[in-house]
Amino acid sequence: MFDVAVIGAGMAGLSCAQRLRQAGYSVAVVEKSRGAGGRVATRRVQGTRADHGARYLEPQGDAVQGLIEVLVDRHILKLWTDSLGEFRQGEMFSIPSSCYVAPAGMNAVGKYLAEDLDIWFGRRVKAISPTDSQMWHLSLEVTDDNLEIPQELIAKAVVVAIPAPQALMFLDAEIGLESDFIDKLRSVEYDPCITVMAGYSAAKQQDLSNLNPQCKSVSFPDNPDLAWIGLDSSKRLDPQQPVFVVHSSANFAEHYLEAADLDTVGQELLDRASEYLIPWLKQPEWLQVHRWRYAFCRNPLPVYCLPAGGNLPLVCAGDLCGEGQIEGALRSGLAAANWVNSQLQNLPLDSSLNW
Repeated sequence: MFDVAVIGAGMAGLSCAQRLRQAGYSVAVVEKSRGAGGRVATRRVQGTRADHGARYLEPQGDAVQGLIEVLVDRHILKLWTDSLGEFRQGEMFSIPSSCYVAPAGMNAVGKYLAEDLDIWFGRRVKAISPTDSQMWHLSLEVTDDNLEIPQELIAKAVVVAIPAPQALMFLDAEIGLESDFIDKLRSVEYDPCITVMAGYSAAKQQDLSNLNPQCKSVSFPDNPDLAWIGLDSSKRLDPQQPVFVVHSSANFAEHYLEAADLDTVGQELLDRASEYLIPWLKQPEWLQVHRWRYAFCRNPLPVYCLPAGGNLPLVCAGDLCGEGQIEGALRSGLAAANWVNSQLQNLPLDSSLNW
């Protein structure tokens, strides 16, 4: 039995779990995937790494700024560029912005926030219900081959830190939650994104020296297909070949989200990218594609966290609350920790944004 079960090891879940653990609560984090970080994600591919989720960290607010400072000091993050490209109305513009990346992959951010936490990887919450002893019972489904971790969990309080549509799969009024809470969760909508990671001949490396520095990162605010193109290999300490990551627009992703042949979809994105940046982007040596069904919260709720209002402590957190994005997720996780603490033992809780 634990004091708190946190569902989801993304930025909100990790920040919440760390704050509660540091206060002295026993905390278990349940995560369906094999790694921490959520959409701050990195994939090992073709002997290198590619960031297929969050592209970089930039000082959006005090929470992210504080995290950047700690991770730079620990040599986990480095300054990647101070100038971003923005392609709009047929022209390239330069936007000043300090962007930080992890040479080992952006999932290093999640690994740092996960330190010393008890995380049950490879477990998806199948159902949640109150027990006769006024606890929460979580039934867990195995998503990997780790059978040593139990398939159920008992906790006094629950923090749900995953996208609202996923939370609604096991949250409903039948377990004593208020209908207003459920309605608010149902009102939250997300934009999808399709990401393609592509590697190119090492001989193309020389071509990259002629690129404008801002072409490390180019956004497309008004393009029907493209949202962003990044030279991912420029984040690495010793790149062996050019690697680009391309993010689709929400419109493109909506159209192809259920496509059976994702490689063809990825190639179409590279074809579009080659029209704007470098012609040979449409001729990769290899590519991999990932679909993010809940990439960006379209309409975050105007609260830092969302208590369920039932008889037992349960609260939702994440980028569905507050400002959205990573800043919103971190702040939401800390707000959820404060709320859970108020429902349990009211232990002294660090209220700062220090990491």
